[in-house]
Amino acid sequence: MNYINKTITLAALLPIFGHSLLRVGKWLALLVPLAYSTFLPVQAQDFPTAPIRIIIPTAPGGLNDPIARFLAAHFQKVWGQPAIVEHRSGAGGTLGTHLVVKALADGHTLLLGNIGPLVFYPALTPSTPYVVKRDLIAVGSLTKFTNVLVVNPNLPVSNLAELIQLAKLKSGALNFASSGIGQSMHLAGELFNRATGVQITHVAYKGTGPALTDLIGGQVQMFFGNLPSTVPLIKSGQLRAVAVTSSQRQLSLPDVPTVIESGLPGFVVNSWCGLFAPAGTPKFVVDRINAEAAKAWATPQGQAVLAANYLDLANLSQIDFSTFVEKEIDTWSKFIKEANIRSD
Repeated sequence: MNYINKTITLAALLPIFGHSLLRVGKWLALLVPLAYSTFLPVQAQDFPTAPIRIIIPTAPGGLNDPIARFLAAHFQKVWGQPAIVEHRSGAGGTLGTHLVVKALADGHTLLLGNIGPLVFYPALTPSTPYVVKRDLIAVGSLTKFTNVLVVNPNLPVSNLAELIQLAKLKSGALNFASSGIGQSMHLAGELFNRATGVQITHVAYKGTGPALTDLIGGQVQMFFGNLPSTVPLIKSGQLRAVAVTSSQRQLSLPDVPTVIESGLPGFVVNSWCGLFAPAGTPKFVVDRINAEAAKAWATPQGQAVLAANYLDLANLSQIDFSTFVEKEIDTWSKFIKEANIRSD
């Protein structure tokens, strides 16, 4: 009975206050979208609210180090929060990658991911504990670099033809190093075996540094190393360059031919790395990191890091970077399956 009386009373008041209520409703209709539109920038200003962690899924001493440390220093400077670089190597880079996959999706834990654990390793190992397209977001800061086939100077070869001939004479006796199973150095070597019909044994190391140490020491004979980490050793005479795996010669090594020039058509292997975040990270956070990384590389300091490490920057939007990564996954997964390349 009380409920009916209240309903009748409210109904009776509507004709009296109806116009006022309508005017209030119109104002509310205008204010709600305005309040929502101003909420997102406030959220964006709240990031970051804690230290930033950039996980490198490889051992110290590789090319990822100067990239991650430069970005961390820039983020710390502009955002006023500590930015820490952590190496979490193991299992071809999947341990560090999986660590980021499981992290809180708020943008405070980032991965400096590379083609190895993101493209090659999952195709080689079905039991990989993540699916890149599902579990990670490609954020940005894509840097590219080619590989160069280098040998120990004591190996009696000066060009690719001589290396192939020696490998055929000593089938199974030569070794090629890599920074880990599923890295670009590994896949380049497997591609080389398949393209030439030779059998050079793969020796996986926990990072570029240890691989280069043993190559210089003569424990292994050849290495498809990343250009930035090998050029200084080539110029100092500690290693001998045989060919680059890019489609064109490199300015840093103008006298070194491409593998294609040396007689293997279509042989191209380029490496890359970039920032990734756990799936579910808010878009405004991803966009802010993408934009700030682009600003970092545009600075004189950023340009100097790129030049010193022989890096090419692909300044892509988050969407374009994501498209690039997905294409790389599809292309290399098909190759690995067709070539029946395994991780063991």
